[in-house]
Amino acid sequence: QVQLVESGGGLVQAGGSLRLSCRVSGRTFDIYAMGWFRQAPGKEREFVAGISWLSGTTQYDDSVKGRFTISRDNGKNILTLHMNSLKVEDTAVYYCAARRSNIIVTTTQYDYWGQGTQVTVST
Repeated sequence: QVQLVESGGGLVQAGGSLRLSCRVSGRTFDIYAMGWFRQAPGKEREFVAGISWLSGTTQYDDSVKGRFTISRDNGKNILTLHMNSLKVEDTAVYYCAARRSNIIVTTTQYDYWGQGTQVTVST
């Protein structure tokens, strides 16, 4: 099993920044790709960014390109999402996810999920 624990969410004004972290533990050798998703009230969970755990290849949703950066520290087993120029529409619960495939997908076809961390962007 793999355990994912997110942290770093909170309340920030529009235009501000936040850094989310996801600590990975357990059978980490099972993981080949990871991603960040978000879910706003009344909406479906959506892909934000993904990264290959081994190569570092990244992929972003168009809505966050140029503002968010996903990265990983293989040695410390930590996945990070740096969020800049935050907008009110970025408000959501953010989830860390991992899958046993090296292919980054934008659907929710991931094998492991964290419990989520709330990000609220105010005007």
